[in-house]
Amino acid sequence: MFEVLDRQSRLTGNQKKILAAAIIGDALEFFDYFLIAFVLAFLIGPWKLTFGQSATVLMSSGIGAILGAYGWGWLADRIGRRKVFIGTVLNFSLATGLLYFTPDNGWVYLTVMRFFVGFGVGGLYCVDLPLVQEFMPTSKRGFIGGLVTCIIPIGVGLGSLLAAFMPADQWRLLFAIGVLPSLVVLLVRIWVPESPRWLCRQGRVDEARRSLAWALEVDPKTLPMPTAEEAKVIKTNWFDLFKYPRSLLVSWLGNAGAQTGVYGVVLWSPALFVLLLKVTPQEASKMMLLLTIVGFFGRVSFSWLSERIGRRNSGGLLGFGAGLLIILAGYNYNGMIMGMSALWLILAAAMFFADGGFAIVGPYGAEIWPSHLKTTGMGSAYGFGGIGKILGPVGLALILGSSNYLKPDVPLPQVPTAFTYLGCWFLMAGAVYYFFGIETKGKSNEQIDRELLAAAD
Repeated sequence: MFEVLDRQSRLTGNQKKILAAAIIGDALEFFDYFLIAFVLAFLIGPWKLTFGQSATVLMSSGIGAILGAYGWGWLADRIGRRKVFIGTVLNFSLATGLLYFTPDNGWVYLTVMRFFVGFGVGGLYCVDLPLVQEFMPTSKRGFIGGLVTCIIPIGVGLGSLLAAFMPADQWRLLFAIGVLPSLVVLLVRIWVPESPRWLCRQGRVDEARRSLAWALEVDPKTLPMPTAEEAKVIKTNWFDLFKYPRSLLVSWLGNAGAQTGVYGVVLWSPALFVLLLKVTPQEASKMMLLLTIVGFFGRVSFSWLSERIGRRNSGGLLGFGAGLLIILAGYNYNGMIMGMSALWLILAAAMFFADGGFAIVGPYGAEIWPSHLKTTGMGSAYGFGGIGKILGPVGLALILGSSNYLKPDVPLPQVPTAFTYLGCWFLMAGAVYYFFGIETKGKSNEQIDRELLAAAD
């Protein structure tokens, strides 16, 4: 049955609807997630937050994302992708909306509610990519998977734009706007059916055929019934992940390296621009727009590269390119290029690889697991990598001095060390992808399943 899907040369209107729902969900998900970076720039002065307090606020969502990725990812293999997609969107949207009620100097309230935002965000990221991939032909799976992630920087850019023109005393409105992603649930309910591959693995072959027929816009009766291999019922057991040590190594360490580096840079950049470059929070938000735009073009480029040079080579490129440029930015934090901040410009260049490379990190983290463990495996990888949401912002804070008040007295000699710390995480990710990666370019989901299951046996 899925050979019919793999013979496709063009996407149908219904496949494009599935893709659009996932793209919109991802963009708004990360709009909600990164709002805190811009809000923190407004609060650092009036609330007199220490580096330690600020890092606690930033890392709480990382802890939530770790648990959410494991929990929601496992649940999506048990009860289906569609239900979990809806549940995660409601989770992070409502939690963001509740942040509107943050009291003055309420950094503890911010920390608690950000935990629940992260819990939902970690879950959605682990279910929407596998869901889209399972509706796409092999020849387009890498590019389409990357495309889903391409709009994520636009979500961050939307946060930059709103913060750039937001009065300093109205920062809570940013969180109120964060409720809007819950409307994506309506699109999912209308546009997105359950994954046919998941239905097959549950033995629900008639439903699987109807789901795929809807996506392909054909009569279900024209599709062959699934083969015995396609319809083989395999129960999900979380501990089965350890039967695939290479998948664990690549997806867990690759995610950890990339997430530590990028979250450390993105979550701290607005505040560091305020502290190091002596700009206003609004100006820092405008400066973040350049990083967002470069990240967007990076994601489009890496989506294309995944089909041209393969996943392993693309993963190596993202890690080595991002790592070297971030280290370079740290050593030029007070330099100028053509009258503009070298820190700002080099970080923007680094985001082509650091942010753009997530067009590989997410989709590839789902591809290297067998179908019955796809969201469990991706959830475990994203969850393990979620330690980077803690190690990134907290590590930078500790290096710069967690006991200092977050005000313009950053110990400048420690800035290169802090950025070297983040860059080395990217270098580790690049080495893991390049030297240990499993190449999935041009292989169908069924072929990947056969190879992985054979290796496990």
